[in-house]
Amino acid sequence: MAERAYWCETLLIDGESTAGVRVEVGEDGRIADLTPGCAPRPRDVRLGTVLPGMANAHSHAFHRALRGRTHGAGGDFWQWREAMYLAAGRLNPDRYYALARAVFAEMLVSGWTAVGEFHYVHHRPDGSRYPREHAMELALAAAARDVGIRLVLLDTLYLAGGIGRPLAPEQRAFDDGSAAGWLERWRSLQDALGTDPGCRVSLGAAIHSVRAVPTAAMREVLAGLPSTAPLHIHLSEQPQENADCLAEYGLTPTGVLADLGALSTRLSVVHATHLTNADIALIGSAGATVVMCPTTEADLGDGIGPARRLADAGASIALGSDQNAVVDPLLEMRGLEAGERLASGERGRFDPSALLRAASANGYASLGLGDNGLRPGALCDLVEVSMDSVRTVGSVPAQVPLTATASDVLRVIVHGVIVADSGRLVCANGGATDRLPQTLLRDALTVLDNTPPTRHDPSGDRA
Repeated sequence: MAERAYWCETLLIDGESTAGVRVEVGEDGRIADLTPGCAPRPRDVRLGTVLPGMANAHSHAFHRALRGRTHGAGGDFWQWREAMYLAAGRLNPDRYYALARAVFAEMLVSGWTAVGEFHYVHHRPDGSRYPREHAMELALAAAARDVGIRLVLLDTLYLAGGIGRPLAPEQRAFDDGSAAGWLERWRSLQDALGTDPGCRVSLGAAIHSVRAVPTAAMREVLAGLPSTAPLHIHLSEQPQENADCLAEYGLTPTGVLADLGALSTRLSVVHATHLTNADIALIGSAGATVVMCPTTEADLGDGIGPARRLADAGASIALGSDQNAVVDPLLEMRGLEAGERLASGERGRFDPSALLRAASANGYASLGLGDNGLRPGALCDLVEVSMDSVRTVGSVPAQVPLTATASDVLRVIVHGVIVADSGRLVCANGGATDRLPQTLLRDALTVLDNTPPTRHDPSGDRA
């Protein structure tokens, strides 16, 4: 017997418009039954045009503090990164909870129903531990639970300030000392988070990058992690990373991963912007996922990654918001296709159904959440979008990924429950809250702005 049911005027199933679909939800928050071509029943919640839930496969929540504050002086990724370190130095568990809660709320009302948080700010700015074990990680988990978004905490190993270089003073909060130390903390964190059969908060893993983790440490992590844990890594975001890697190892970063046996369907590589033909073939033949972050890659001037070539080689393409300068799954979809069009001079590099698959099924799979297929047994995560806004009126539903924005997101359903409605969070009792995401963000940013940054010795190495 279903606990509740939603009737969708139009549901995009595998990117195709299906009319009159009744979605029954079981006690476990999963789809109990799905019936197309039917009329609504009296107690059904009626929805309009509905997309599958979308997974933000790569986020750094605290980077949201930089939005609108780092665009005036030009520069590149490396200059922007200095501002990022200052923001990290203002965090503690309470401040990070408040900021993450606000950012996760913004994601939720924008249509992201799950997030992979690539988390490396583990400790105090000077590297010392907080009195409460896993304080920063538990703050992120609490923030996600409070707003109702699915969280996969991609706890990250970060050991070096560059290939063959020690951590800089401003990177000490990221350090666990060794791969063994990180693995010990990761296992303890798994116990602290507990088991969640509903997949609302779960633990994954990340290696920050080839430049930040020596190969011996990567090998130790690959051997020590359970095979079921999703594993992510930044890859070839900047040409400098490739040059340093070639100088040290005689291999590209992709070549290093291949040499370690790390390339597999379990691995997600993030950005993959500056790849050789051989890199593309290696990633594709391994069936790895590539998480593209089009709005960040554009904002930081990183470049346009070879998404179409990677997909043609066999890789799955997922999407993320990365630095959260933009929080909008629909704009990430559009950005993926726009970058391809600009690079190739051709339209339709990814059709709308492929864009939606990147944002939904591929992102969920990347985070170890299954493929989010709209079928019995799958997680019941749905996003209703308006078809009569100034942006979407006249669109056929299947092409909404190329016309709508987060402003068109109406009701958002996670685990079978409405958690957001027209830009507002929804309380457990079904009522809209007075706490808008923008209010939460303003309050969290005000606290951070009034917190002096941690001062570091500028003589330390930077990378």
